[in-house]
Amino acid sequence: MIPAIDAILLDVGNTLRIVIEDAEFQANAKKEMMRLVGTTDSEAVFFEKLEVQWKKYRKQSKESLREASEHDLWTKWMLPDYPVEKIAPITGKLTRLWRDRDGRRVPRADAKQTIIELSRRGYILGIIANTITETEIPDWMESDGVSEYFKTVILSSKVGYRKPDPEIYWLAAREIGVEPSRCAYVGDNPVRDVEGTRAAGYGMMILIEEPATLAKEPPSGEYKPEYTIKTTSELLEIFPPRK
Repeated sequence: MIPAIDAILLDVGNTLRIVIEDAEFQANAKKEMMRLVGTTDSEAVFFEKLEVQWKKYRKQSKESLREASEHDLWTKWMLPDYPVEKIAPITGKLTRLWRDRDGRRVPRADAKQTIIELSRRGYILGIIANTITETEIPDWMESDGVSEYFKTVILSSKVGYRKPDPEIYWLAAREIGVEPSRCAYVGDNPVRDVEGTRAAGYGMMILIEEPATLAKEPPSGEYKPEYTIKTTSELLEIFPPRK
């Protein structure tokens, strides 16, 4: 029996937005990072050092299920050998550029209309995302004209918790005033997103298949979603208008 769902919480990376490679865009992001930091290293050396620090941070972050603020990420983890007074004022810019080196992040073609229609059908919408940036998602929501449709936006970089810690899911449920059992979560990670949703007692989990995610973290078979979809618009087949 399908549970009664009042609220739908969604991931963003590879769920509502995907990454498109753009060599010039990525190269410019790297150059700007180096300029802001004022490094004398070559590009290869500079980014090799950053990758080492990034892997250290990611390891402890995934193990502890805690996310650092942008300030702490750059001053304590990524660039610990640089003066704090130099790095602290530019941490927000560095985070955005660090992500831009992977490519452009663009909305899925059907994301906006699906968001609007789910809201029209009477569902409370929110976002729960693991992300190191505190501004990128709100900026995208504003520029794409979807901010008004989301009652809450929970970012790991701002609240400190990371999925699959159930606390980040409970926090979202509390903010929108809906019991976890009447919440659904939509994400792309076949392990973390499903595990966290289950631990938090959400009523439903929908997995959107994204090749980039599956290549890094294939399904373990231990955690299974209620539904697996390939496009955002398929959510409209799962969630009819609320009565």
